[in-house]
Amino acid sequence: MASSRFRLFRPLTPLFWQQPILFFLVKWLLLSAIVGLCVGSASALFLVSLDWVTQWREHHIWIIAFLPLGGFLIGCLYHYWGKDVEAGNNLLLETIHRPAQIIPLKMAPFVLIGTLATHLFGGSAGREGTALQIGGSLADQFTRLLRLRPRDRRLLLVAGIAAGFGSVFGTPLAGAVFGLEVFLLGRLKYDALFTAFAASIFADLTTRAWQVGHTHYHIPLVPELSAGAVLWAMVAGVVFGACSVVFSSLTHAIGSLFKSKVAYPPLRPLIGGALVALAVFALGTTKYIGLGIPTILDAFLVQLPPYDFALKILLTALTLGAAFKGGEVTPLFFIGATLGNALSYVIPLPTGLLAGMGFVAVFAGAANTPLACTLMAIELFGADCGVYVALACVVAYFVSGHRGIYGSQVVGQPKHLIYGRHEGRNLAALRGNPKNRFPEKS
Repeated sequence: MASSRFRLFRPLTPLFWQQPILFFLVKWLLLSAIVGLCVGSASALFLVSLDWVTQWREHHIWIIAFLPLGGFLIGCLYHYWGKDVEAGNNLLLETIHRPAQIIPLKMAPFVLIGTLATHLFGGSAGREGTALQIGGSLADQFTRLLRLRPRDRRLLLVAGIAAGFGSVFGTPLAGAVFGLEVFLLGRLKYDALFTAFAASIFADLTTRAWQVGHTHYHIPLVPELSAGAVLWAMVAGVVFGACSVVFSSLTHAIGSLFKSKVAYPPLRPLIGGALVALAVFALGTTKYIGLGIPTILDAFLVQLPPYDFALKILLTALTLGAAFKGGEVTPLFFIGATLGNALSYVIPLPTGLLAGMGFVAVFAGAANTPLACTLMAIELFGADCGVYVALACVVAYFVSGHRGIYGSQVVGQPKHLIYGRHEGRNLAALRGNPKNRFPEKS
């Protein structure tokens, strides 16, 4: 009888061995919920503020004339009080790879103020950089508060990055995978899988609870899969990948030029701001500054001038290269969507589909995050376009090589055997001084 009872409860005995896993899940569910609540609320505040300054600028175009002054003030803010957080997204990635001192909390308000000022005065920048830095800096404060170990700190930083990305774009699945994919090129860190997904989902729910909406996109027509359509999607992916290389290379080149020619840092955004403001007034339109959401929406529906993407590349590279604050992702959405729109002149795929493919594929090539970008497209556009956007993102990822917008991104798995010697080195070292594994923070 006793033997029979033992056999009855034998299937339950493994549960006793699962207690550490249960503790891990409960612990990180609570931590992820706290991070998601904080980051999601901060993202809501940021999105509302960003919408307000954008609307104000569009109704008071004269403010663009003060872009050089705005740049000078941003430069002074970081030069005199924010040198330790000036590296921005790269500081987050470096901290994940080499945990050092706690990321200063001031990173969050500094990048928030800098980004809002950039958009208010008419710079061409995005919002992902702000969301990541707010998420990462807020999350890292719990390291000291809870006395977390270095391994736990890495998980917390990944959770903060995932929460920031997922909540600012309304794409929790893409946000989670982005947090896992962005810091180590070619590899995913599965030990942070639960924390990234939980934090990103909680942050998105929090932003929505504040009744802050996100832009909705729609691809009107997705054709049936065929061999010809697949080949054309891959051709488009090559173009999108090449475009991502042009953008990242030009942005880094302009940044290096300013650093080498202008010794006093606050003068760099002043000069860059003057050039951007002159370009805006010469063009006679504001469509190429700020986020450019109206133009992105138009790219899915109507034929646009084929040069839109090139002008956005120039103004964004100049803005960010001159050390204005913001991010690259939304401008990359603009560049990719308008480039896809332009490709519809020569590639026999629907305009809206090409715009959607470019929307995520140029970003995939520039950030080296093809999985996150594929998920983002599915969350934003629907699953029907999944095969097309996946092809474009993967091809763009390989075409971009070991180049990208994040210099502290480390090569975990080379994209090809010919890049075997690049493993373990970061993109800034490969781009500049091959002796350095990690870039300077200046």
